[in-house]
Amino acid sequence: MTQPELRIGTPRHAFPFSRGLVVESLVNAGASGAVAAAAARRVEQNLRNARRVLVAPAELQALMTEVALDLAGEDVARAAGAQTPAFVDILVTAKKGDLPFSRGVLARTLEDAGLTGREAYATASAVDVELRKEGVRRLSAEDIDNRTEQALAARYGEHLRLTYRYLRHNRGKLGVISSDSTVPTPFSKGILSQSMLAAGVTPDVARKVARVTQRDLRGSEDRVVTRSAIRAKVEALLRDEVGPDVGARYRLLRVIRRPPRPVIVLLGGVSGTGKSFLAAEIAYRLGIARVVSTDSIREVMRAMVSPALLPTLHASTFNAWEALLPPGTPRPETPSKGVLLAGFRDQVQQVNVGLGAVVARSVQEGSSLVLEGVHLVPGYLRADAFAGALVIPMLVTLPDPEEHRRHFQSRDVETAASRPLHRYMQYFEEIRAMQDELEDLARQEDVPLLDGLTLDESADQAVDVVLRRVMVALTPQERAELLGHQAESESSELTRDSVGD
Repeated sequence: MTQPELRIGTPRHAFPFSRGLVVESLVNAGASGAVAAAAARRVEQNLRNARRVLVAPAELQALMTEVALDLAGEDVARAAGAQTPAFVDILVTAKKGDLPFSRGVLARTLEDAGLTGREAYATASAVDVELRKEGVRRLSAEDIDNRTEQALAARYGEHLRLTYRYLRHNRGKLGVISSDSTVPTPFSKGILSQSMLAAGVTPDVARKVARVTQRDLRGSEDRVVTRSAIRAKVEALLRDEVGPDVGARYRLLRVIRRPPRPVIVLLGGVSGTGKSFLAAEIAYRLGIARVVSTDSIREVMRAMVSPALLPTLHASTFNAWEALLPPGTPRPETPSKGVLLAGFRDQVQQVNVGLGAVVARSVQEGSSLVLEGVHLVPGYLRADAFAGALVIPMLVTLPDPEEHRRHFQSRDVETAASRPLHRYMQYFEEIRAMQDELEDLARQEDVPLLDGLTLDESADQAVDVVLRRVMVALTPQERAELLGHQAESESSELTRDSVGD
């Protein structure tokens, strides 16, 4: 017969009995781990033998003390009876009312002061143990902070104690100001980490550098810092953590994230090459807020123009050739390459009218943009048509046909067959022929190929392409204004030696 659940608390608020909390309480009272575990088992057995279902915390503490006297001696029993056991909340009086003390919450604050996750949790646990040994049941938030300062000073020295004190009184007050603005914006570790990820910094290092940057800047006398001060701090930390090349690359990417002209990334490729996921990743790494699919532009145009006027517009790119067949002409099982590409080009020319308008609007607004889709054929949207922007075309390809098939299979599962596999497999050879044509055009137009690596590798490759193309397109005056003369020299060398298409 299953025993009823044993709970600790009151009829209004109770939680399941845990031997672990009893063990923790006895260890805090001075018992060894083995003795504490034996005592916890006896406590539980006594309660179950008595067929208890609900036990008050005070009653559990009394039973625990009685068992401790028998197994661990008088000193441990005395400490166990005087402490605040682990199964009783320590209440912290704050403006929002009484809240249970949380080691996790305190540990996250200590991480902001510069401790590692393990160090922060160990310090928070030490504060918790000290309070429980003293039998503290309620205290103020200020008392918690004071005890935390003492623990920091004892473990790590005066510097971290003072850093934590500063954070106590200035939480959330670090502002960032740009050279072109007098209104500060809040400092964000997340945004700073994001900019470092694009420079090839691993997530762990990016978070650490962002945390240390925030800590050190908060410790300065000024409560508002310039973006240039943040950049200099991050570059110095990156040089120490991962080397000078990454620091220089971060500097270049800062330019791309705040470019003198809008950056327009054109990401072409046939169906099933992973353009949409890659476009979102590129936009995230470069801090570009707008991602537009050429399919969405085509849908808008379809809503405005009937199939009778533009039949190829209302087909897919890989079967648009069927709309060009004269009425009554039998549909061939497989089109010739010329017929296939004629239908494809016809739709591309139509959709590019809308694409050109979208790019022109972004240039007019001064907004960067990632545009992705099969209609971005090399040579159709030309950079010289958008003089006010930095236009970077790229082509995503999958050289391996079997890998291409697997992409379609994965997409069929992920989209719950809303883009059915059989439709793409029916035209798979046509899609591959279109890719061959796009690759030839890309080589003619000097458009870089992203050749079907993993998402992270493809994104790294794409960011490198954007980096190189933007630096080449900047005027000497723009480079000097954005990077400074010395930094411009270092960045030019890095771009030439280590960044390629």
